[in-house]
Amino acid sequence: MADLMTDIRQKFQHVAESGRAVLRLVDSGVIDLKDLGSTVRGAKLARVYGPQATMAILGGDRYAELPAIVDEHGTLTYKQVDDQSWALARGLQSLGVSAGSVVGLLCRDHRGLIIAMAACGKLGARLVLMNTGFAKPQFAEVCEREKIGVVLHDSEFIGLLDALPAELPRVLTWLDEGVDVPVGAQTLDDIVATNSTEPLPPPQKAGGSVILTSGTTGLPKGAPRESVSPLATAQIVDRVPFPRKGTMVIVSPIFHSTGWATYTVGAALGNKVVTARRFKAEATLALIAEHKADMLVAVPTMLHRMVELGPDVIAKYDTSSLKVILVAGSALSPELSTRVQDTFGDVLYNMYGSTECAIASIATPAELRAAPGTAGRAPVTCEVVLYDENDGRIEGANRRGRLFVRNGAPFTGYTDGRNKQIIDGYMSSGDMGHFDENGLLFVDGRDDDMIVSGGENVFPQEVENLLEERADVAEVAVVGVDDVEFGKRLRAFVVSEPGVAQDAAEIKQYVKDNLARHKVPRDVVFVEDLPRNATGKLLRRVLAEMDVDG
Repeated sequence: MADLMTDIRQKFQHVAESGRAVLRLVDSGVIDLKDLGSTVRGAKLARVYGPQATMAILGGDRYAELPAIVDEHGTLTYKQVDDQSWALARGLQSLGVSAGSVVGLLCRDHRGLIIAMAACGKLGARLVLMNTGFAKPQFAEVCEREKIGVVLHDSEFIGLLDALPAELPRVLTWLDEGVDVPVGAQTLDDIVATNSTEPLPPPQKAGGSVILTSGTTGLPKGAPRESVSPLATAQIVDRVPFPRKGTMVIVSPIFHSTGWATYTVGAALGNKVVTARRFKAEATLALIAEHKADMLVAVPTMLHRMVELGPDVIAKYDTSSLKVILVAGSALSPELSTRVQDTFGDVLYNMYGSTECAIASIATPAELRAAPGTAGRAPVTCEVVLYDENDGRIEGANRRGRLFVRNGAPFTGYTDGRNKQIIDGYMSSGDMGHFDENGLLFVDGRDDDMIVSGGENVFPQEVENLLEERADVAEVAVVGVDDVEFGKRLRAFVVSEPGVAQDAAEIKQYVKDNLARHKVPRDVVFVEDLPRNATGKLLRRVLAEMDVDG
């Protein structure tokens, strides 16, 4: 009887949450009560086309003459994105792409990426978003595993395609100056120019998409999204005030979860999205100033490089238009959290989630001022809970546990057949964390980053956060390495600020003065930079395997 009552209460709770999510969609402008017909049409389109193609179709109707995407080639309107994606869809048909086909997309952020995503959706093809940091063996393995039938790619990745069968169709989405079109390839621009923009018959159902995990611990896994709840958009707009018909600068890679999600929401609200194929800190400031951007979407590493430019460089650019800086993708340290808000104002939002779990929590500027580095609170329709190593629920403040998430963006398992642990409908994020006395979430690090040194549990992120506070440390990473005496020991890799003296003993003493003895790194290695992937995530495995004596 008790289980039945619990089940009934949960169902009522979910219904109430859905109601709140609808209200947030209305408040944010995603749902327009004056044009409910368009909202209903959008929901119907999403079932057969998926989100990217739906945004192109609706954008072509709602925001036809508004600027949709800005890149190094200029600006495209929403109508142009819709028309060109229909033309590309027709061209892809001639290459054998149809409903159920699998298309690999290997692009940096530019119009070709946006048009290609929409075109695949219009055909009902399954889209696999490839990581631009792939080495050839990784790329070949992922293409084989995901059964890629056609590849759309930028010209800088031509060399990677040597690993694929020569007869595999390929389309160039961006052609760098001075690069010749390889034999057997076509360009997106040529296909668009030679095909009709008339719509095609809709597929029976959405083809779905696969976003790859970051691959920080090995070959990236494929996380498919066969469908997404229409209310999933509410999760991101619940705590983040997106502009409407404004301007967003997105430097976080759109092929990964954060860029993909924020672009989709931005398009739904008629925003101009300004992109850059390669991130440069000062160039990003220039884009914000030139376009009077309302919102910046980035990863913490990018924000670090921007504030490191210093006040004299930053002052050359007017960034006062910024109302939101949304950061996600890796840990936001307390030190960086405070520096960003001191530099750009209280506009920072920290979003925590994963490729598999989607959004888990979001911290607002006020929460980041009160508790720098916090991951905030779960938005509407989401919930974050803690479990111990025996799968028992953990309650209360300042008690560390494994993070599990429930939300409306279902993950049904990796494309290789594996899955995440699920307990009572909550999915493991793979992280450890705790809630403070005010209910704010803190992510303490990956559960597989924790090391046991001399019988004591140590999370490297705590040591990293401490060392980042030092004025002489630009970046730092702490990893566990094998140790004969202690099983594991901590090794700190430090990127020093220019011109400062490097003193390993002083670094160790600083940790000893502020943290428990077992958290002091046994080794301190000074390096010029830290290894990161294309999404800005630290490659701890590379550091752990590094021959520091060599």
